[in-house]
Amino acid sequence: MTLAISGKTAIVTGAANGIGLAIARHFLDRGAHVICADIDEVRLQAEWGDAARDENGPVRLFAGDLCEKLTAANLLSAAVDAFERIDVLVNAARSFAPTPDPLDPSDSGLEEMLAQNMKSSLRLSQMTAKRMIALAEKEERTEGEIGSIINVSTLAGCRNQPQLLNYSIACAALDQATRALAVALAPQRIRVNGVAFASVMSASLQSALKENTPWRGAISEGTPMGRIAPASELVDTVQYLASPGAGFVTGQIVTVDGGRGLLDPVCVPAY
Repeated sequence: MTLAISGKTAIVTGAANGIGLAIARHFLDRGAHVICADIDEVRLQAEWGDAARDENGPVRLFAGDLCEKLTAANLLSAAVDAFERIDVLVNAARSFAPTPDPLDPSDSGLEEMLAQNMKSSLRLSQMTAKRMIALAEKEERTEGEIGSIINVSTLAGCRNQPQLLNYSIACAALDQATRALAVALAPQRIRVNGVAFASVMSASLQSALKENTPWRGAISEGTPMGRIAPASELVDTVQYLASPGAGFVTGQIVTVDGGRGLLDPVCVPAY
């Protein structure tokens, strides 16, 4: 089994911090060409500015709101202009917000969570798949896989916690979109999978722990492996799903949570 991704071109969203940043760095270290996309241009430049200065190098930066269809189209064009192909899309951009009152019918949080965590990823996946298919036809690639799409989700999508009502619905919707797209794109030789994490130090969890220090102990105790993993422990799973080693894997939501989903007694709104 080979996990090699060297020479592949990968778009990674949410690449300015947290899990998206860790994935993008890992892909670069493994020899991939990486388009680092994020809405936060200042942070994107701070993290990647030096690496992106070489116009012939393996890194390109793209700043913009991927909820906008035109922005997503521009991202794909930028990737093809830079590296002439797109092999992998990792939808790692996420937006987190708790639900103040799960019984408030006037709360617009659900629409926001769906737009940021499901709709933008779904649309970008659809647009990327079409571009992958067009490029394969142009290059007359008639055999073998032409692309892999990986959606980063969380365990919240299959857990019931009122304070995470909106976010958990969006995560569940993203997981279902992953499965549906996997079936739709299998005949086109594009695989679609997801990675659902918990007890991993994402940017949102790091922020939450700064304001709620006791949560760290509660999460660690509620995780069978007894700790919160750094984002770097998630990236190998994403690499596997992007690699030839996962060539017969599609429509799967791989859980990386230190066993937390087996028990999950944690009552705090953080994953």
